[in-house]
Amino acid sequence: MVQDVTQRIKLTRPELKRYRDVLARCERYLPMLKLKQQQLQMTLRDVAQKRRQAEEARDAIRATLRRYESVLADRAGIPLQHWARVREVRTSTVRIAGIEIPVFEDVVFPTAVYSLFGTPVWVDQTLGDLRERSRREAALGVVAREEALLTRELTRVLQRINLFEKIMIPRARDAIRMIRIKLGDEMTAAVGRAKIAKDKLAETLVTEPGETAGPEISGRAQE
Repeated sequence: MVQDVTQRIKLTRPELKRYRDVLARCERYLPMLKLKQQQLQMTLRDVAQKRRQAEEARDAIRATLRRYESVLADRAGIPLQHWARVREVRTSTVRIAGIEIPVFEDVVFPTAVYSLFGTPVWVDQTLGDLRERSRREAALGVVAREEALLTRELTRVLQRINLFEKIMIPRARDAIRMIRIKLGDEMTAAVGRAKIAKDKLAETLVTEPGETAGPEISGRAQE
């Protein structure tokens, strides 16, 4: 396995610089990702609490409307459900941890036109409760969408943190270590070769004077 990794890495100085740059970028960016993770987790806790409150509010109005079941069965031709249906959900946006999140503002209903004197007395209250149920359900829908967006972003951030911590940073450090070992071995070998060459050169310089001295002595002997 180590041999396969070594074969994929070019054990050269340019590659060493490249992996050092990768490691520096990862170590610089990782704290920013962790800070974003903390912001998202804190916001998600608040949003989860807000969602639970919205669910409780929706359930409360639904319980109230159960009292109107018999009345709603006899609407006397009045389109209460249509008038209580949301025509538009108005939202604003806020930016949290770099992403835009919807915030519930209000809802718009169709105009209800009916005679106050020609309709039963329960119509106003029933229509108001039906619209309140629609409003609370719309608010819950926006909060749920907000929570989904934050959860998706948190998942993406956690994936990147894991990528940096478990793959990119260890891989860069291993590559730097292997390249340093290889370059160190090459430097040691080069120093050794230089020493051998120097020793041979010294031997040559010592030997050559002795070789030239031989004929001079021989010549004096002949005289």
